[in-house]
Amino acid sequence: MSQTNSDKVIASTLPSTMKAWQWSSCNDILENALTLNTTALLPTAKRPLTSGESLIQVHAAALNPVDYKLAELPVVGRMAIPKPATPGLDFAGLVVDVGRDCDVKVGQMVFGKLEPKQQFGTLGEYIVGSRAGTVPLPEGITAENAATLGVCGLVTYQSLASNVKAGDRVFINGGSGGTGTFAIQIAKALGCHVTTTCSGANIALCKRLGADEVIDYRTSDVPSALSKRGQIYDMVLDNVGHDFELYWTSPSYTKPGAKYVQIGSQVSLAFIRDLAFRFLVPTSIGGGQRPFSFGLASTNFADFTRLVGLVADKKVIPAVDEVFAFEDVGKAYAKLRTGRARGKFVIRVASMQKN
Repeated sequence: MSQTNSDKVIASTLPSTMKAWQWSSCNDILENALTLNTTALLPTAKRPLTSGESLIQVHAAALNPVDYKLAELPVVGRMAIPKPATPGLDFAGLVVDVGRDCDVKVGQMVFGKLEPKQQFGTLGEYIVGSRAGTVPLPEGITAENAATLGVCGLVTYQSLASNVKAGDRVFINGGSGGTGTFAIQIAKALGCHVTTTCSGANIALCKRLGADEVIDYRTSDVPSALSKRGQIYDMVLDNVGHDFELYWTSPSYTKPGAKYVQIGSQVSLAFIRDLAFRFLVPTSIGGGQRPFSFGLASTNFADFTRLVGLVADKKVIPAVDEVFAFEDVGKAYAKLRTGRARGKFVIRVASMQKN
């Protein structure tokens, strides 16, 4: 794909350095390891763009727990991620340069996600986007809203779209967080009846997003409340993963063969032991009674396009809890760790003005 003269002007006026939040070692929590480098090299400083790649000026980035979980893993954090590393996977921004055979154009607004273990994450002013993970942004969708679609939006869409059909009943555990707020709306857009859980303070939010029934997990025993309904659910989407009983009692509230997909989880010995029973112990002697799987975001251009189509049609409205200034990344991660987000936390990275 050849560049026009105006495209060449944009590419030729790129700065040689950028601002980026970076870490080189993480012995504690990620926020304590991050420093703001105001003269960081652009990701294209040491290698040119390859086929299908684009250089993107990041306008907004959304945070995900995986950002700090990867950095804080002893082996992955220390060995698998090149240093100095910049966290962040989700983005929306402006294409400022392209490699050969690229599907997006210089001057085009795009959104998407990067793959994990990136050295140049979205909490830097410039990133390199892949063909599958960089999608044109329709008119009328803000950068802040589009940035939330990368991990949470995609994994939720993929988990639901492949497992439900119109008329199905879906139970969504955890309806007020990043994935939950997407899950309620996507399930409704797919024609499903939705039951979800949240605290009393977030019931109005979940109902506003479209939930048909809401269970307050602080005042109700969720497995018992579900079991009283009988075997009515066609799928479970678990965005929390803390209550093992929710899976083991699922035969009492789901139809035979209903799938149990888990997105949220906390790694612990107890969780690993419980997983072993689900996968390794035969059903006849106490193993898992319902098909169990983890929901993982697989970067897919077609799925991204379908997802942003739902947003453009206003069938899905990204829930943004708070937008932080670029200088307040540490504060944003600290708030994300509390698990009290009502939707997504977004960082405003660069100016919203085109180059």
